[in-house]
Amino acid sequence: MDHYSESDATVFVVDDDHAVRESICDLMRAHGLSVRGFSDAWTFLEAVDEQSRGCVVLDVRMPGLSGLGLQKALNARGVELPVIIVTGHGDAETAITAMKHGAVDFLCKPFRGAELLRKVREALDEDAERRESQRRRVLIRERLARLNPGERAVLEAVVEGKPNKVIARELHVSLSTVEARRRRIREKLGTGNLSVLVRMVDSERVGG
Repeated sequence: MDHYSESDATVFVVDDDHAVRESICDLMRAHGLSVRGFSDAWTFLEAVDEQSRGCVVLDVRMPGLSGLGLQKALNARGVELPVIIVTGHGDAETAITAMKHGAVDFLCKPFRGAELLRKVREALDEDAERRESQRRRVLIRERLARLNPGERAVLEAVVEGKPNKVIARELHVSLSTVEARRRRIREKLGTGNLSVLVRMVDSERVGG
């Protein structure tokens, strides 16, 4: 099952060639995908922000702001939409440079519609998975924020694999206090499973 849906993801097509742009837009619409076309990079930049969902099909060579310049502008604005570079024959080196700047894939013109469609769907899935990961990290941070300093100290010791007696000694508290804090941790986080707790703490560290 696809991870994206037509209602919450858009394929943004940025290409100054009207015929190519409309052809790609028609292809996306024919397969039930929401699509918007732009003839230049600046107009596209005005239409998206960090909350935009979907992916970008981007011509690497355009007048004004180039595809590479647009990538840098997106990165600077915190817009993390996956970018698929479309390049003319002989521009493969430029496309590779674009991928080093964060593009997820590239296609050389002329390309088959089925190939572009496959890459677009992969990019949409990647965007959906990234956003779901961000949502989970936010949820985890909110749950961890419910812990008071004493509970957080116990949690950090627990994920390091320390037994209750060692935790009590290191924190200079009684064994019953450690056990009580662990009960509250389970209640606030919704789990007492060690592997889950480790993943939650690791996710917070990565997300922070």
